Formats: sequence, structure tokens, C-alpha cells
Amino acid sequence: MKKIVPKAGLRRQLAASLKECRSRLGLTQEELAWRAGLHRSYVADIERGARNLSLASIEKLASALNISIASLFGDTARAGVPRNGERAELVDILLVEDNPDDAELALQAFKSARVHNKVYVAEDGEAALDFLKDRMAHIGGSTECPRLVVLLDLNLPKMSGLDVLRRMKTDARTRKIPVIVLTVSQRDRDIAECRKLGADFYIVKPVDFQNFSQVTPHFRLHWALFHSAARTTA
Repeated sequence: MKKIVPKAGLRRQLAASLKECRSRLGLTQEELAWRAGLHRSYVADIERGARNLSLASIEKLASALNISIASLFGDTARAGVPRNGERAELVDILLVEDNPDDAELALQAFKSARVHNKVYVAEDGEAALDFLKDRMAHIGGSTECPRLVVLLDLNLPKMSGLDVLRRMKTDARTRKIPVIVLTVSQRDRDIAECRKLGADFYIVKPVDFQNFSQVTPHFRLHWALFHSAARTTA
């Protein structure tokens, strides 16, 4: 595996930035290592500036902290965590899942990863649309897109996940809300249809922080887990 061998000064900068971002999220080295799929001793070595990193490890750390790779090298103004004095507005998560066991697994995964976002659970398609209707009513006539990410199971009672997705993407009020489809297999024939309808990504169940964090960086400017109100967006 190709190694990145930064100069000593840059390595120290990376170490300080990693520790700062981790501390702001209230994560221990063990928790960050678990999020990133790395050994705790490896993270400790990085924070001491005593470890040369592979590109894959840098990507894992950035994804675990939900920040850009540039942020790991000191560009904390663009990081997904607020500075002192900034007001943090967290993106809410709507989990649309009728299987209580799968829903509980997802909730426990978020809790274990210390995800601070509010997670709402809708047990069927109609309940999901009712939630979205209430959320849109809450912001009134504003054209602002709700700070929300939808995790949408496809096999739902009353109304299928495909129908929920179709309704969301044909409604101007909810069209821009990111939707991550939950599927039991990468070979699910409905995945292609979901893409046509406007789904952003998909996750193979069960949901855990690792597979969720792999897709959230794609929502970087508007849909990072930590959305800072003091930062302007494009």
C-alpha cells in the first residue's frame, strides 16, 4: 500500500488537527478508531505525529469525523464541527423502517458512534410522508430545504419505499431532501429504479455508522452530520 510521508511540520499539523476535531466531537481515541475501522494504537501514534499514513487511512479518518481530507490538514474552518461561539445545527435523520429489529440495530449503531443528531423513526410509508408534511408545515412558506436526511427502507407496509421516494422527488418542497435507500442486497433490482427516481445513494442493511459515514461526505456543504450555522453554503 502506498504511504504518504509528509514533512515533520505537516505531520505535526495533521496530528494537532486530528486531535482538535476529535475533541470537539467528544470522541475518545477508542471511539474514533472504531468509527474509522483502525486500531486505537494507530490513532494514538498519529496524534503523536509518529506515524506515516496511507491515503486509505486518511480517507477513513476524514470519513469517521465527517470532514474533508483538507480539514485534517488544518483547514478547520471547513470542518464539520463548530468552533467556539458558533451555533451547531444538526441534520435530523428520518429512519423509515418497519422491522423493529432493524430499526433498533440502526439506533444502537448511531448511539454507539455518538452521533448527536436527532433520529426519528417512521414505521411505514404513510407515516414517513406525514412526518415530511409536518416538517414542511413547520418551516411554512420558506423555500429552505429542511435539514434532514431520509434513510428509506424499500419494503414497507401501506406504501412501498419506491412510492415514498416517487412522492418525495415529484414534490418541489421535498425534492432536495437527500434520500439513502436501505436494501438487503446490492443486487436488489429496485436499486436502478431508485436511482432513476432520484435516490442519492443506497446502503445494504443492517445500517451501522461505517456504512452510513461512507455516503454522508457526498452531502458535504449542506448535509454534513454537523451543520454550522455560522458557515455560508453555496
